[in-house]
Order: sequence, then C-alpha cells, then structure tokens
Amino acid sequence: MAVTKAGMRKQVVESLAQVAPPGEQFVACVHGMTGPSPWIDGLFGAIGALVTQSVRKYYFVTLTNTSIVVNRAGRIANRPKEIVVALPLQSGTVTLVKKGAIWSKLYLQFPGEAKPTRIHVHRIWNADLDAFLAVVPVAQIPAQGSAPVDQQVGQ
Repeated sequence: MAVTKAGMRKQVVESLAQVAPPGEQFVACVHGMTGPSPWIDGLFGAIGALVTQSVRKYYFVTLTNTSIVVNRAGRIANRPKEIVVALPLQSGTVTLVKKGAIWSKLYLQFPGEAKPTRIHVHRIWNADLDAFLAVVPVAQIPAQGSAPVDQQVGQ
C-alpha cells in the first residue's frame, strides 16, 4: 500500500519530534529526489527508469520554526530515515527555488559540498514549498513572459 503525502509528513514529524529540542514547531515538509530530471524516467521506459533510480537520492526537507532539517527517505516506501543535516533557518541552506508546473527544483547547500544539490519536488508538495518561500530567504526565479514555468532560462 502506498503511503500518502499526509502519511509521509506525519512520519517525518514524528521522527523529528523524538530528537527536536523543546519548543520546536513543524512548519512545512517536502519530499524530493536528486539526479536527472524526473521527465527522463518516462522517456526511456523501464530500463531507463532503473538506471536513473540507481543514481537518485531521496530526501525529506523539513522547515521548523528555527531550522531546516534534511532526512534521507527510503527508496521504496518513502519513509524518513536518518537526519543528514540540521541547519539554522537563516544559514542560506536553501539557495534557489525554481517553481515548475509539475516538478519544481529546490537547491540546498549541504555543508562541505562545493555547489548546491538540486532536489526535484513534485507539485503535490507545492503548498509546503510555498511555505518555505514565505519563511526562508531565498532567490526564486519567476516565470518569464508567456513561457511555461518549467521552461525557464537556466534550467
């Protein structure tokens, strides 16, 4: 049985509540994946999807009232796993967000990495992604002119 978005969010909040300091409040959570564009999965069929799945990493990125917490997510069941990093809210962890019609891109700067990591976030998480943008200082590339949002310059 597939886990719903609400179920995934609940599992993340429960796992973070076990290690969070008193007073920590959940604001938003998104699930996403690294690697090649998710559109590629459909282009190359089952074999191509297996190849791209083997190079992807899955994450939950959670916004609290004080921090941005990144958990690994399971490949199959999408359950939260260990915390990868927890950084102060104003640390500049989220460097860029590109909103798309189906897939958005959230760029996170992990400590010790030379460049930000691109995380593809499906539109079912758009309300939470908007909550991130309302709280986290980040550069966002808006849609330009009449071009579709997922065909912005620089993608």
